[in-house]
Amino acid sequence: MATEPLSQKEIEDRLRELPGWALEGDRIARTYQLGTHFAAAAMAVHVAQIQEELGHHSDLTLGYNTLALTVNTHSAGDAVTVKDFELAQRVEDIAGGHGAR
Repeated sequence: MATEPLSQKEIEDRLRELPGWALEGDRIARTYQLGTHFAAAAMAVHVAQIQEELGHHSDLTLGYNTLALTVNTHSAGDAVTVKDFELAQRVEDIAGGHGAR
């Protein structure tokens, strides 16, 4: 079953429920600050596990003490869909446990 792109209004409404996330071009994105490089790497592994569970993957960029995510849905023409917000919410749910802010 195809996932349909969200409208601009739907994206804006959903972003209000995810502080720190923003629309960047055709993707939703967030950068997390962590205490150490190891903490950022550990969170990246945890995010990778969630992505495998969902069968939906973001681009991850690991910095010294940061982890950046950008995501859209390739099968929907690289548009933002509900799948992207499901992934973002799952990441938000685990971020605090890694000390991310």
